[in-house]
This record gives sequence, structure tokens and C-alpha cells, in this order.
Amino acid sequence: MQSMELQNTVKEALNALYHYPDDAVRMQADRWLQDFQRTIDAWQVADNLLHDATSNPETLIFCSQTLRSKVQRDFEELPSEAFRQLRDSLNNLLKKFHKGPAIVRTQISIAVAALAVHVPAEDWGDGGIVNWLRDGMNAHPEYIPGFLELLTVLPEEAFNYKIAARPERRRQFEKELTSQMEIALNILTACLSISELKEQVLEAFASWLRLKHGIPGSVLATHPLVLTALSSLNCDILSEASVNVVSELIHYTASGSSGGVSVQMPLIQVIVPQVMSLQAQLRDSSKDDEDVKAIARLFADMGDSYVELIATGSNEAMMIVNALLEVASLPEFDIASMTFNFWHNLQVILTKRDFDISFGDEASIEAERNRRLQVFRQSYESLVSLVSSRVQYPDDYQNLSYEDLKEFKQTRYAVADVLTDAASVLGGDTTLQILYMKLVEAVSSCRNEQSEWRPAEAALFCIRAISNYVSVVEANVMPQVMDLLSKLPHQPQLLQTVCLIVGAYSKWLDAAPSGFSKLPLVIDILMSGMRTSEDSAAAAALAFRHICDDCRKKLCAYCKQLFHIYYTAVNGEGSFKGSAEDSLHLVEALSMVITELPPEPAKDALEELCSSVVTPLQEVINQGPEVLEKKHARELTVYIDRFAYVFRYVNHPGAVADAVHRLWPIFKAIFDLRAWDMRTMESLCRACKYAVRTSGRFMGITIGAMLEEIQGLYQQHHQPCFLYLSSEVIKIFGSDPSCASYLKNMIEALFKHTTCLLTSIKEFTRRPDIGDDCFLLASRCIRYCPQLFIPSSIFPALVDCAMIGITVQHREASNSILTFLSDIFDLAKSSKGEQFLSIRDSVIIPRGATITRILVAALTGALPSSRLETVAYALLALTRAYGMQALEWAKESVSLIPLAAVKEVERIRFLQALSDAASGADVNVLMIPVEELSDVCRRNRTVQEIVQGALKPLELNLVPVP
Repeated sequence: MQSMELQNTVKEALNALYHYPDDAVRMQADRWLQDFQRTIDAWQVADNLLHDATSNPETLIFCSQTLRSKVQRDFEELPSEAFRQLRDSLNNLLKKFHKGPAIVRTQISIAVAALAVHVPAEDWGDGGIVNWLRDGMNAHPEYIPGFLELLTVLPEEAFNYKIAARPERRRQFEKELTSQMEIALNILTACLSISELKEQVLEAFASWLRLKHGIPGSVLATHPLVLTALSSLNCDILSEASVNVVSELIHYTASGSSGGVSVQMPLIQVIVPQVMSLQAQLRDSSKDDEDVKAIARLFADMGDSYVELIATGSNEAMMIVNALLEVASLPEFDIASMTFNFWHNLQVILTKRDFDISFGDEASIEAERNRRLQVFRQSYESLVSLVSSRVQYPDDYQNLSYEDLKEFKQTRYAVADVLTDAASVLGGDTTLQILYMKLVEAVSSCRNEQSEWRPAEAALFCIRAISNYVSVVEANVMPQVMDLLSKLPHQPQLLQTVCLIVGAYSKWLDAAPSGFSKLPLVIDILMSGMRTSEDSAAAAALAFRHICDDCRKKLCAYCKQLFHIYYTAVNGEGSFKGSAEDSLHLVEALSMVITELPPEPAKDALEELCSSVVTPLQEVINQGPEVLEKKHARELTVYIDRFAYVFRYVNHPGAVADAVHRLWPIFKAIFDLRAWDMRTMESLCRACKYAVRTSGRFMGITIGAMLEEIQGLYQQHHQPCFLYLSSEVIKIFGSDPSCASYLKNMIEALFKHTTCLLTSIKEFTRRPDIGDDCFLLASRCIRYCPQLFIPSSIFPALVDCAMIGITVQHREASNSILTFLSDIFDLAKSSKGEQFLSIRDSVIIPRGATITRILVAALTGALPSSRLETVAYALLALTRAYGMQALEWAKESVSLIPLAAVKEVERIRFLQALSDAASGADVNVLMIPVEELSDVCRRNRTVQEIVQGALKPLELNLVPVP
């Protein structure tokens, strides 16, 4: 009776979900249905409703999805004797829905396939599922379409990780399928006689080919399924299934598991001529886009799979290359771009230094490399001409949606990659020559702002893309390119690209004989860029930074002019259109030139630069505390960030230290009045961090004042950036005996306060940034001043704090904690740390069993599987540090997990791998058993809850049950 009530409730909930007008009711129905799918009753209810002739399509779809999901994830809920009843019920459903609805039939097919993944062939009976299928098809030929769909999804489920099967069983299932491959292909061959099923048969064949089982090429070359697929390529209506089969055959012939190209050569010699015969159809206007795309895909697959053969440059290979060039010339970018991967892989083979040793000595290898480069030269020259036109802005670029503009940019990036591949083969100077001819042609039609600027912009974009491949002393083309730039109209997109090309060729401006003489010309262009639009201003600022970086030595004599440019752009004296972030490029540019000046001029220039930045801050401070407190953070950080760039890029330690000393009263005023404001504090701590990093021990008394300030403010405002700044100080001053007393007091105060804040996983989750920066600081202390940190009273408390936070879900915080623990376990590797091993052991050994249990819990589900490597390393470091004792801790931990979740053999395999890795075996050896244990423990929600319930990672004082 209860089952009938549930069935009615499911129907009512589905009716509400699909037909009720109230959103709140629909959401409530959706939640109820999701919860219902997790119950054990869902098995029977879904099965009953699928067999019920009165169920509507919505009910059938929901119940078929429920049953599929239950088989995949929750099969272990059922008693072992329920398997045959479930298999027979699913078989009956497959027959019932053999004519549709298609979506229901597919879900039932996947459910049967998932069942086969769970159940070994010997338990399935009838010699395994493929034999069982064959017998069913022979007994009931009228149900063949439904059985064919099951035969299609069967190999796909071998790689479906939604199925909660153990890794060992998954591997076994794959072996079962490959051993039954011949039977499966015989079934499909027999079904070829039913003409209306040909497409379905070929799709099933393509699916089985994905198993990459080593059927000899000589067998496949004459196989009826292969011959049918190949002959279907030439039908008037192109068969999608035949294309899929041939595509899979191409991949199959190149896969290592099938024996590779040499073993599969008989099959390759059948495939290639058939695909090559389709080349004429690429130009056939009567073919629709989908057919052309399918044919192009086959050529691209051949290129990708046989690239090593093609790289030999034989006549046959060049026929494929010419066909791929034809694909690359097709107007639809999504078709043409199918070849891009091939051009890249071919380039890698042609230009690699470790050439095949079978060519003999060095001279022979070099001669063969040059021969191949020469053979493919014309192909890559053609490729440059073909792809360079694809980056042109469309006519309606101003009306492009955000998504269309994003797609256009991705197209340009893809073309830029192809151009760099071509430049690797042809050489940058040759590629530049081809693109320059396109630029000259484009510029001739680009006389003013209203005329056609787009071809010129496209040519310049391409020239910029290959900048790293063009010689820095190139003397024929680049001078002419630079001269042309000033003659182009100041259309915003064009000007943006012009500015970017100036930045891209900054090394040429420095090194080429005529390069530096072009500088006044390009500076004028950059100044125009800064005034024209936001995008052109950003490009101009970036280009200015590149020029000052690469030409810094030559620009030392022009400091006055550079300051004028800086003032014009940044201080509002000009109409700079760039953002505050763009202005930082100009600060960086000037700072890099100042670095090259002698000490005294550098000190003066730095003072002038700081003065221009500090003036607005000084004005705010002069207006009194109330004004400073009420200012929007952005009004302060725009200037503070400039100081960060100055301190980072002016590499004159003494001068920077003096500047910071002079500026300290202003910084202190901001610290005192804005300590509550995270954005301002992060900006100011970043500036101080770079000051400390650049100045080092020149900081003198200023560093003391700075640390006293942040130590006091941290107690009140808990800003994570105060911890981060402290870690930078530890890195610079940690080993300085004269700072020992002060630093010890600082780290003890900071850590003591942090451990009082982070008393539970809830607090770690609420304040992940504090957890992250606290344990980054702790790791720095282990590395740079273990003598201050490990003997201190705060060390045990911080280890306890780390144990609480290991399973925090915030990635950076979790990683910092795990790295801190690994650093403790690895203390013996450090010459500074060895003397503190006894102190470490007195802290870690009493906590060892608990730490191990929490780490095992993290591996098995308490943390996302993406953290496995970090957790595994921490466990390995613990085991290497404590040997047999740690292995005993690990054994105790995994023994807590019930055998229903993890088998004894799986426990033993994990512990053995941990033991081997601790004894010095490669750490990668540990990862496979770790991943498998993790996979087993996460295979479904129920198992994960059982495992975490047993390991209790949030309980630090778990007493084992005897």
C-alpha cells in the first residue's frame, strides 16, 4: 500500500513540477523528487511506474532516469539476490520500449550496461552480457533495435565514472568487453542485413572501436563493418555513422594499445585512399555545411593521427597536406580550424632537436631536418596567407554581442598560434616578409579614418603575433613597418593594435641599427593612443612599459622627457583615457629606467617620482582624520598601488629605504585610521612588502616601526594582509640575530591571537584568508627562523590549530595548512631544522594517530579529490619521518573504515604502497593506490558518509573502540 501511495505522490510531484504555475511549488516539488531519488523505495516505485501502462511520458522519463541513476550509484543498497530480478525487469523494459520513447530506451540501456559494470561475467550468467545479448537478439529478433542501443552504450559505460564500481572491477569489466569484442562484431555484422538498422549498427561499431582493443589491421581491413562504413562515405547522403566509424578507425590505427601505425598499416592503406577520394567534395557547392564539416573532420583526424608519417615528406604525405590546406582555406572558421592542431604538431616534429637517431651522425640528422623543412616550406607559406585574413574585424563589429566578440577574440588567438607555428618552420623574418606584403596592400586603401582600416589592422595583428620570432636586428622590413605606423589613421581599434605592435617589437627598437632612431616617432603614436580610447590607452601604457624595460639603458639620458610623458598621462595634465591599472604600467616603466641610473641621480629621480605620488595622499591627510576615514578606498589605493610598483621596480635598495623612511609618517597615518578597511590595508601592505623585499637590511629602524604597527593593529582588526607582510619580513630578517628578540615576540603575538580566532572548522570556513596567511607565515618561520619558532610555546598550539583546519574546503587555506604540516614532518631535510627534531617529536608523536586519521579522512572524502596530491604528500612526509610508528597510525586509521566500504585487500594495497614510498620508492608509486582508495570511498554518497562517519575528521580526541 505504501508503494502505491508513493507512486501517486511521485506522479503528483511531477505534475506540479511541469504544470503548476507557482515557482515556489515547482521548486518544492523538484526538491522532493531529488530527495526521493536517494531513497531505497525509489527502486521499486520507479520500476513499477515504468511497467505501468498508464504512466505519462513525463513519468516514464523521470523513472527511467531514476532507475539508471540508482543502478549507477546505489547498486550496493540491494541484496545480492536482487540482481537477477533487476536484470530481468530491465530486460523486459528494454523490450517494452524498443520503439521508444527514445530517451526512455536510452536510459534503460545505460542502466543495463551499468549493471554489467557492477556484476562480474560469471555472476551475470550466460557467459557474460554480450553472449546474453546475442541470445536475446536471436530469441527475439523483433526487439533488435533496443538491444542494439544497449550494445552501443555498453563500451561507453566502461569509462563512465558516475558508476560506483571499484577500480579493480572497472578494469575487469573492460577486459571482459575486450575478450567479447569478436562476438560483438559478429552480432553487428549479422545486423547489417537489416538495411534500416545500418546507421545504428555503424554507431555501435564506432562505440566498440573506442575500446582500442588490438584487432590486427589485416583483419579489420577486410571486415564487412569497415567496408560498409567506407563505402557509405560515397553515398549521395553522407552517413554520419560511417564518418564516426572511419574517424574511430583512424584514431584506432594510431593508438598504442592497437599496436600503432606499423602494425595497422594494412588498415591504413585501405582508409587513406577512401578519405582522399572525398577531397573534391570539399569544394562541392551542393554539399551542405554539415557534410563538408564531416569530411573535413576525417582529413583533420588523418593529419593528427598520422603526423609522424606525414612529417617524412613523402609524395603520399604531401597529398594529405594539400588536402589539409584546402580544409584550412574553407570560409567557415570552425571547419578550417580543425587543421590547426595538425600544423602545430607537424611544426613540433620538424623543428625538434632530438631527431630520430636512425638517420646516423649529427651531419646526417641536420641534413634530414633541413630537407624536411624545405619540403614543407611552401605549405607553411600558403598557410600564413590563408589564415592571416581570418583575423579581420567584421563589418558589423560595433554591433557584436559580448559572446560574439569573445568568439572573435578566440579566433584571433587561435590564428596567432598558427602563425607562430609557421614562423617556427619558416623563420620569423620570412613570415614577416609575407605579412608585410599584405600590410602594404592594406595600407594603400587606408588613407583616412573613414576608409577601410580593417585589413591594415588585421595585417598588423599578425605581424605582432610573430614578434618573438623576428630577428631583433632585422633591417629590411621592420624599419618600413615602423614608418608606416605613423601614416595610419587614429581609428581606435587600429590605434590599439599599432600601440601593441610597438610594445611587441621593443627589443627590436633597442637592438636594430635603425631601431632607436624610430623612438620619437613611436612615442608620438603612444601619446595619441593614451588620448584616444580606453583600449588604446591600455595598449599604449603597456607598450611604454615594454620600451622602457628593453631600452632602459639608452633611455637613461632622457629621464626628463620620460617624466614629462608620465606627468602628462598620469597626473591629469593630459587627457589620459586609461584606467588606474594602466597608469601602473607607466610607473613601472619609469621605475625600470631609474634602476639603470647611477646612485645619486637615481635617488633624485626616485624622490621626484615619490613626490608626485605622495602629494594627493598628503593633501587628504592634511584635511584631518575625519576626511581620511571617510574617503572611498579607491581614492587612496590608486596612489598607494603606485608606491608598490615604485618599490618593486626601482632596484636601488638604499634609495628605496630612504624613501620609505621619509614616507613612513604618511603610511602610519593611513594604517592608524584605515586599519578597518581591508582594501586599503591590502594595498598598503603590498607596498610595504615590496619595500622590504627591495631594501632588505637597509630598512633600519623603519622596519621596527612597521612591525610594531601591524602587530598592534592585528589584535584589533584581524587583517590577513598583516600576516602576509610579516611573512615577507621573516624571509628577509629571520636569520638576523640582531632581530631575533623582536621577531620572536612578533610571531608569538600574531600566532597566539590567530589560534584564539581559529578554534573550530566553522571559524576556518568563516576566515579562510587568515588561515591561509597564518600557515604561510608558519611555513616561512620553519624555513627561515626555526630557532625562534619551534622551541616557542606557540608551536604546539599552532599544530593543534592546523589539525582543526586541515579539512577546510577553501583551497588555498587547506593547501597552506597541509604544506605547513609537511614542512614540520620534513624538518630533518633542513640543516637549520635538524637540531629541533626532539622538540618536534615531542609535539607530533602524541598527536600522530589523530593527524594520520584526519589525513586519511581528507584522502577519502573530507576534501575534494583535486587535493589528493597535497594530502598524499603530507601523509608520505609523516610516514618517512616516523617510519613503522606512522604505518601503525595509518593501519589504525584505515581499520576504522567498515569492510562494507573498503575491502581488506584494498586496505592492504594502500598500506603497502605507503610503506614502499616511505622506504624510498618513487612518490608516484603511492598515487595510484591513494587514488583508488579515494575512488572506492567516494563511489557514492552512502559510502562517503559511512567512511567520514567512521573517521570523524573533526573530532581531535577520538578514542578507538576496542
